[in-house]
Amino acid sequence: MVAGQGKRMSLGSSQASSSSASCSVLVGRRTLRGRPSTEGRRARAQQVASQRPRRRVPALRAAQDEEGDLAEEAEGGNIKQLLGMKGASVEKEDKWKVRLQLMKPVTWVPLVWGVACGAAASGMYTWTFENVAKALLCMTMSGPLLTGYTQVINDYYDREIDAINEPYRPIPSGLISETEAVVQFVLLLAGGLGVAYTLDVWAGHETPVIFYEAIFGSFISYIYSAPPLKLKQSGWYGSYALGASYIALPWWAGQLLFGNNLTWDVALLTILYSLAGLGIAIVNDFKSIEGDRELGLKSLPVEFGIDTAKWITVGTIDLTQLAVAAYVYQGLGERWYSIAIQLLLIPQVFFQFKYFLPDPVKNDVKYQGAAQPFLVFGILATGLAVGHHNQLLAAGGL
Repeated sequence: MVAGQGKRMSLGSSQASSSSASCSVLVGRRTLRGRPSTEGRRARAQQVASQRPRRRVPALRAAQDEEGDLAEEAEGGNIKQLLGMKGASVEKEDKWKVRLQLMKPVTWVPLVWGVACGAAASGMYTWTFENVAKALLCMTMSGPLLTGYTQVINDYYDREIDAINEPYRPIPSGLISETEAVVQFVLLLAGGLGVAYTLDVWAGHETPVIFYEAIFGSFISYIYSAPPLKLKQSGWYGSYALGASYIALPWWAGQLLFGNNLTWDVALLTILYSLAGLGIAIVNDFKSIEGDRELGLKSLPVEFGIDTAKWITVGTIDLTQLAVAAYVYQGLGERWYSIAIQLLLIPQVFFQFKYFLPDPVKNDVKYQGAAQPFLVFGILATGLAVGHHNQLLAAGGL
């Protein structure tokens, strides 16, 4: 058995040696056959070299895109901060930028526009250098000064709510002290009232009607934000007071400045239009629903719930404009202006269904940016209708 095993072992070793030899031959053959030529190695090297940059390009592009997105985000945050918009940057900035953010310049636009509508409604505005200067000064009073005062005093009394809803605001973020905010809104109020009196003198008013209106509007702004009344806590009253301040008051100022012919029917028309401003004010309440509910404030979204409040919002905005269009058609006899107001309502309804009604909390700013231009053009069309009607009255055509 040993001998047999020895034979088998020798046979196995010989087979193993032959296998090793054959393997070495095969390996040798593969090595010899698989070895590329000089031209092939050069071509392979060029191919690898050409592929290396391609591998780096996506990563480089991704890094560049990321840097661009960060830059755009930072720039967008800075712009939002200057305009006082939702989602602003909380980084430390120059004091003037912080004070500007506190005044929320984005909210000035409707009041500046309202002055233009009032000037058109007077039927006596002409494009002279003096009238343009008067209009710009009146817009400065309504926008940066008195609306700025309204926003600063609102932020001052809402500092606890803003710490929950909008912690990037200047006061809760610590970018400006409470004392500095008080000094700022006092100076803005004094400047606004001073400009109002100046406009009365410039227009030759025997009674300072613009000054009285400015006092009235400033008082409404105060009781809207400050205790014990704090109208914004009551839902309907607060939202309507804010809406009237954005539409009726600047209209009155513009019409009194150039025509001093504000009649009761036009005053009531602007008060009616302020119901649309009520809807706009409710839109602004959706973003604050969490803090309002926590602090017990009875805003309409808190009181009725999001689903009901969003329909109240679009209802007040749309039905108000339809009522105004009907008055312009029937009461003033201005058919074409009435048609224009109705046509301008169509895109507003479209954006309500596209942005606002699906998610009023998320899309409030997007909806306002898309729909409000058509609303303010409707207000201008109303002002032009009133102005044309006043011109016909003055000429004896009616």
